[in-house]
Amino acid sequence: MENVPLDPDCADLAPADDALTPYDHEHAITYLRLLDADADGADWREVAEIVLHIDPTREPHRARQAYESHMTRARWLSESGYKLLLRHGWPSEN
Repeated sequence: MENVPLDPDCADLAPADDALTPYDHEHAITYLRLLDADADGADWREVAEIVLHIDPTREPHRARQAYESHMTRARWLSESGYKLLLRHGWPSEN
């Protein structure tokens, strides 16, 4: 996972298509952190603030939407998207 940022800022919505994207590559560690926090039973608000950099007190709707879309993407990647990664590798940034 060369050149993957450790703590990038996140978009309000994660990708939702059935293909890996450059955004997925850039946020691979974000997805892992989300899955880890979920497995630990962390509160979504804390995760949104720490991992996604969105203050859930100030922007509750945006924080919840970003959290949900990124968790959905993280689960997709862990359940089926990884097969695309194994077959084709990460998409290039260009």
